[in-house]
Amino acid sequence: MEIIREIGLQVIEILTLIFGILGMAVSAMLMVSPHQTKNLSKILNRSVNVDDKLNFLDKGIDISDYFYGHHVVVGLLLVAGSTFALFFFYVSLDIAKFSNIFFGPQQPVTWGEILLSTILWVGKVTCFAGLLFGSILLFLPKKMKRLEISLNAWFETNSMFKKLDLPSNNVDSFFFRYPRPVGITGVGLSFLILCLSIINLLD
Repeated sequence: MEIIREIGLQVIEILTLIFGILGMAVSAMLMVSPHQTKNLSKILNRSVNVDDKLNFLDKGIDISDYFYGHHVVVGLLLVAGSTFALFFFYVSLDIAKFSNIFFGPQQPVTWGEILLSTILWVGKVTCFAGLLFGSILLFLPKKMKRLEISLNAWFETNSMFKKLDLPSNNVDSFFFRYPRPVGITGVGLSFLILCLSIINLLD
C-alpha cells in the first residue's frame, strides 16, 4: 500500500510540474502578446457534443419479467448472499487487522479504520435491505412488484446539466481586458507551483 501511495504522489508531483510550466508559458504569453493568446484561445475553444454518441447507453433494460418469473430463485439468491455477507461482516472481519494490511500499523484509531468502519456500516445496511427485499420477493412477489412501481420514479436532470453546459465569455473577457495583471498573477502562481513541485521531487 505504501508503494502505491508513493507512486500516486510522484504522479501528482509530475503533473503539477507540467501544469506549472504550462501556466507560466500561457501567463507570459498573455502579458507579452494578448492578441496571439486570444487567437490561441479561439482555436482551442472547441465544443464536442457527446450526447448523440452516448444515446445508446441511455436505454432502459427491462429485467423485471425475468425476476418475477423466477422470483423463488432470485429471492433465495438474495437471502443467501445477504446472509453470507452479514456473517462475514459480523464474525470473520476484523477491522483493525484489515486496516493494518492496507494502511500499515499506526495508532489505535486511524483514518483507515474510520473509512473501513463506514464501508462496513454501509455494507451491513445493504445486506439487511437485501434480506428484506429477498424475503418479500420470495414470499410476496406481487407486493414486491407494487413496491417497485411506487419507487420507480423518474427524475429529470437534463435541464440542470444543460444550464451547466452553457459557455460563458465573462472569464475570457476579463482575462483579455486586464492581460498584464492577470499575466503577472499567473506567472507568480505558476512559479510558486513550480518551486514546490521541484522541491518535492528532489526530496
